[in-house]
Amino acid sequence: MKWLIPLLPAVVWGAISAWWTPRGPLTSIEAVVTIAASFAAGTLAARSRWAFLTAPLLYALTVELVRIRVSGPSVDAPHPSPFGAIALVTGRGVHGVLALFPMFLGALLPRRGRVFAAVALPVLVLLAVTVAIPGRTAGIPGGVAELTRVDGLNLMIRGADRALPVLLFVPGTPGGSEMGAMRKHLSGLEQRFVVATMDRRAFPPADVTVDDEVADVLTVTDYLRSRFGQSKIYLVAFSGGSIPGVLAVEREPSRFAAYIGTGQAVDLRASDQIFYADILAWARAGGRADVVAQLEGSGPPPYADFWGYEPFLLYENQAYDQGEPAFELGASEYSPLRKAHTLTAIMDTWDALYPRMQDVDLRRDVPRLGVPAYFVQGGAEMRGLSELFTPWYEALLAPSKQVEFYPGAGHRAIFEDPQRFVATMSRIAGEVMPA
Repeated sequence: MKWLIPLLPAVVWGAISAWWTPRGPLTSIEAVVTIAASFAAGTLAARSRWAFLTAPLLYALTVELVRIRVSGPSVDAPHPSPFGAIALVTGRGVHGVLALFPMFLGALLPRRGRVFAAVALPVLVLLAVTVAIPGRTAGIPGGVAELTRVDGLNLMIRGADRALPVLLFVPGTPGGSEMGAMRKHLSGLEQRFVVATMDRRAFPPADVTVDDEVADVLTVTDYLRSRFGQSKIYLVAFSGGSIPGVLAVEREPSRFAAYIGTGQAVDLRASDQIFYADILAWARAGGRADVVAQLEGSGPPPYADFWGYEPFLLYENQAYDQGEPAFELGASEYSPLRKAHTLTAIMDTWDALYPRMQDVDLRRDVPRLGVPAYFVQGGAEMRGLSELFTPWYEALLAPSKQVEFYPGAGHRAIFEDPQRFVATMSRIAGEVMPA
């Protein structure tokens, strides 16, 4: 049993790692520490024969056992599907590169000599430097341009003048980000507003609720109000983000100058039932027997976890001729590690949050708003959203309300016709005078 003693550091580090970073390293600091600690554990294990295999194996087994309490696509058993493959690569795969690979090299190093060290150590340094590269946003002379965090939420703030009105943008997908899209398509807003783009909270606890999401919006709102000395801000909320966005405005209208919803969601449960029917009809018409079998096998929504909704994410845009979604991951605002975890964050957050979001129905929960309400909708919006938006909007009570349709645009209307949206927001700012 003496051969086990050198392997104990790998087991201990596996337990610590699973407790500290149960979904693997998500930040640059976590990643660099993981690389260094794993390499050290591998080096200590080198006294044991076959340590280059047994140390990584024991580490992996320990991690899986200790984090068994954690759930989500990135840590659950592998799922045989396209998103299952993504979860495996961006979850366990990234973790393996940052932990198992350095441990493997550390265990081999004492036995392989200087030539091996001359190759292995620079590789580890390069890996550590790569994951340590931070996101950055280009400066604006005389203005504000920065990436920051507020209560654990990523926030990009950009504007040509700090004295401009403040606009907060809430993205659509649970755990998602639109910083790249905002920079690429809607930088024109920065001449008229200080634009703050927040990320939805990623990798939340299993008991996360819609109220937690609303609290995130209000926390960032209060930060911006204090930071820029403005009592009220403009809130622009997109798609699924329009649920916590409009609820935040309904609950705390005194903090907002106006609400602007785009791709507005109203009742996700009812929307998903329409999506199910439409995607099923599209699959039958197109002879997609595999999709038909998948949908009929799962039955109509709602579903208990992410995997039930996977066909929607795979085929929704095709069924509605919306074009492929773009995450704009080439943006400098995303670090290499954050790019790697983009889809993992969406899947794990969706799994925890989305079933609870289906309890919201704005027709019941938000019959009125205490601020001017504006809506930007694509003329070719998906039926699952457009059919529910119209009756809610018609019944909505507000000091004033307007809806503008962008002909030919789909669900991502503001990104498809950015110049028009910049003009829309300039008009709104001229109509609304925050106190």
